[in-house]
Amino acid sequence: MFDIGDKVVYPLHGAGTILGVERKEILGEMKEYYIFVMPIGNIKISVPIDKMEEIGIRKVYNWEELQPVIAILEGKSTEMPENWSVRYRENLEKIKSGDVFEIARVVRNLAIREHDKGLSTGEKKMLNSAKKMLISEFAIAKDTDADSAEKLIDEAIYNFL
Repeated sequence: MFDIGDKVVYPLHGAGTILGVERKEILGEMKEYYIFVMPIGNIKISVPIDKMEEIGIRKVYNWEELQPVIAILEGKSTEMPENWSVRYRENLEKIKSGDVFEIARVVRNLAIREHDKGLSTGEKKMLNSAKKMLISEFAIAKDTDADSAEKLIDEAIYNFL
């Protein structure tokens, strides 16, 4: 399982650190919860320990393991459906997976599309949300702040546009 101090990724929320364990009674049932703090927004999240695997919580990759993510961000856009609602659903599934490589593809493809053609309001929100997830994992893996992590991501994407 996980220990206090572990750096983990919560799909759809990003990376954070396990601060502790709390016992809470909810609907008459006592459960143990991990308490996470997320570096972006300094948000605290409680997650039932027995649901960690089901939710898809995973350890943060180290900086060396994230090098292929940078290569993805630097790459060319892959083909996406022209229909925005189909594209949105496909991208949302990739983000929900919590897979950093899929999230990087979504960020790259949407950033390139935004530059070339523009994005709908929903896709702009999706791009910002997915990018924050990458930023949080990069910041923890590289032991830096969110602004520096965002700069790394932007340089990887926008140096090739």
